[in-house]
Amino acid sequence: MLIHWIWLASLTGSSDRTKAALLSRLGDAEDVFHTDRAALERIEGLDRQTLEALDNKDLDQAHKILVQCENKAIKICTLADKDYPAKLKSIPDPPPVLYYKGHLPDLSQRPAIGVVGTRKATAYGLGVASRLGGQIARCGGVVVSGMARGIDAMAMTGALQAEGCVIGVLGCGADVVYPASNRELFREMERWGCLISEFAPGTPPSKWNFPRRNRIISGLSDGVLVVEAPSKSGALITARLAADQGRDVFAVPGNIGVAECAGSNELLRDGAIMVSTGWDILSEYQAVYPETVVRYKGPEPPVYHEPQTPKVAGSDKICQPEPASSGSKEKKVIDNRDDGPYIDGEMINISLTPEERSIVERLKDGPCLADDLIVATGLPAGTFLSVVTMLQVKGMVRRLPGNMLSL
Repeated sequence: MLIHWIWLASLTGSSDRTKAALLSRLGDAEDVFHTDRAALERIEGLDRQTLEALDNKDLDQAHKILVQCENKAIKICTLADKDYPAKLKSIPDPPPVLYYKGHLPDLSQRPAIGVVGTRKATAYGLGVASRLGGQIARCGGVVVSGMARGIDAMAMTGALQAEGCVIGVLGCGADVVYPASNRELFREMERWGCLISEFAPGTPPSKWNFPRRNRIISGLSDGVLVVEAPSKSGALITARLAADQGRDVFAVPGNIGVAECAGSNELLRDGAIMVSTGWDILSEYQAVYPETVVRYKGPEPPVYHEPQTPKVAGSDKICQPEPASSGSKEKKVIDNRDDGPYIDGEMINISLTPEERSIVERLKDGPCLADDLIVATGLPAGTFLSVVTMLQVKGMVRRLPGNMLSL
């Protein structure tokens, strides 16, 4: 029964590896529940702490969790269910229960790629994560990530913009939005993708939860891509777990001497596969998934770099200040008032996409709530988040307290 699976998943004092071994030996969570202490003591490898944990036959907490899931529209998938991802089931310590919101995809039909990296990414790293997330999705892959700020969020946003299949793995309950700044992304994921957690509803984020979460990211995936990571990073833990689980490890080369790239560059030195496009990754799996993996040949969004001096339309020359006439010492003065930023309308038309322009135009009148901008522009929330991030990268928009945006 489902209640027994929740009971087993919620037991403290017993590892997931031990629970998986018990299930392999006894067959089902209900069988584990009804096996008495004497029979359990005859099973080799069970220590005293595990035996004492299994002595707890109280189902009250499991009933409460089940009610919470029903009230919050959280679905439950157990190791015994046919929908449980086979890739995740194959690792040594699969979670007995997955709590999820959204739509759990069939990962047997297409490759899944975990995309991870630092929360404090460079502008280049953010742009690459968004671009590769979209390319992986367009080529038929599923993007799996951890829903953190930085690389994770940008990879998911890129995949959502490409109308791809996405899975976000959480280090808290499936009903807990963390970080709070990703609220709109969570809504988009719940609507168009899947949010997965091994933790019961209401479980707050904890630093101990995230290393456990990382094994699920790699366990769901055929390969893990590290976009940008410093030497001490959770992304490197995920890469190590992927290697231990027999998954491929990919990495994007980064600038030498930049701290945010040190860890990912170390992976390349140690044998990770270097990639620069989504197809570099998906081509590794075309033979395994010939019906779903295809090379996307359409136009690709640009990789965003640090803002550069823009070019004049129709000219290959970099814009330079117009020199003053030799007969005049008068300096040009830019009308940069204290009550608002100076924005050159022609420059906006040259350097911004239509979506970016629609946001900038509405911010000319002053700071505005992000939610109000979503309504005013008519952009989907996931697209809006990605566009705002790119505007921040370009130095056009900044975030203010209270979910406000300003030029």
